Amino acid sequence: MLRFIILSRLLFSSVHVQSQILPAISESEVARVVKALASDSMQGRQVFTPGIEKAAVFIMNEFKDAGLKNLPGADSYRQSFTMVTPELTEVIATMDGTVIDEKNIVPFTADSVIDISVASHYKKILVKNQNDLGKAFLTYLESDQNVLILVDTSLAKRFARLANLHMPQFEGCGNRVFILTATDPKSYHIQVKQAITKKNLSNLVGIIPGKLKPAEYVIFSAHYDHLGIGRPNAAGDSIFNGANDDASGTTAVITLARYFSKIHDNERTLIFAAFTAEEIGEFGSTYFSKKLDPDKVVAMLNIEMIGTESKWGKNSAYITGYDKSDVGTFLQKNLINSQFKFYSDPYPDQMLFLRSDNASLAKNGVPAHTLSTSKMDVEKYYHTQGDCVETLDLQNMTEIIRAIGLSAGSIISGKDTPKRVKGD
Repeated sequence: MLRFIILSRLLFSSVHVQSQILPAISESEVARVVKALASDSMQGRQVFTPGIEKAAVFIMNEFKDAGLKNLPGADSYRQSFTMVTPELTEVIATMDGTVIDEKNIVPFTADSVIDISVASHYKKILVKNQNDLGKAFLTYLESDQNVLILVDTSLAKRFARLANLHMPQFEGCGNRVFILTATDPKSYHIQVKQAITKKNLSNLVGIIPGKLKPAEYVIFSAHYDHLGIGRPNAAGDSIFNGANDDASGTTAVITLARYFSKIHDNERTLIFAAFTAEEIGEFGSTYFSKKLDPDKVVAMLNIEMIGTESKWGKNSAYITGYDKSDVGTFLQKNLINSQFKFYSDPYPDQMLFLRSDNASLAKNGVPAHTLSTSKMDVEKYYHTQGDCVETLDLQNMTEIIRAIGLSAGSIISGKDTPKRVKGD
């Protein structure tokens, strides 16, 4: 405890002293990692491409150099899983004897053939307003249940957006079928046929086992995928480097892993995760959450876009879902002798708490939050080819990573245990 108090008093006294205390979180080291992840050679790190595989190898080498262990039962840092990319080939449906136009049927399934009737005993959901439609989508998209979701015709415009989603699915997931209809039918028969393509993806996960509380987990995470290569912009640049989104967060995970491995005084087990497939539906973090007992996860700090100043300027960041647990209170308490401050999410209308890789565990009650500085209303280079290292504030980004490492101290040590997230 004395060591922790001394660290908290000295950490922000000067750049020179910081570099002595936290050699693993130096600006030069942050620059080295983020430049590698956001380089043109990574080709924008799009899923299912050689670029993301090159990024995966880089991250695994960093984890190895940091001395991280594998998850129990794993033989490498890779947490691999199979995704199914379906292509709809035929839809035939009737409800109460009336034929339903195929454009009013949107299936989310990994099966090549599904046949649904009343006798199939699918869970049936009636949706009559747009809030319920959004809730149904978020609730059942990751579900293993077989669900028939009947969407009222008053929501036709919203339904059209749903119909334009072409998302891969987990192998072996439940069947979720959305139908636009004005009635709640007594009888129905729906047949869906799809061409199926299977591809593999990998999260990258390493740990530092805890000393006194090894069965209690604190997670530091970020996603390492991005948008890949697209149409050239006016400057002729076709690569979406994703320096801020989210090479910055992945850099934080790597440098924090090196730091905590060096001091090695964590009482709880630390898990460092780089997730894949965030940009196409948070599939990596969803799979990861299914492989952990949520009751063992004490807290999750997901790090997303910290390469630019927040709306409050330097030495600041915000926490999504700040009011959902007391994680933010603990983090700020541990920074009492610094100038750094964590704020509540200033963009509640964007529902960021449910839009990043913390969401899957938060839905299971885990105090899981995303830390960010991204100005979601005016972030100039978000999802553009301009999101490159030259647009990042590396000095401020380094300070943010140091603040995250220090602020998590009492949770890592076992002194503080955040309350669980409640509600839907």
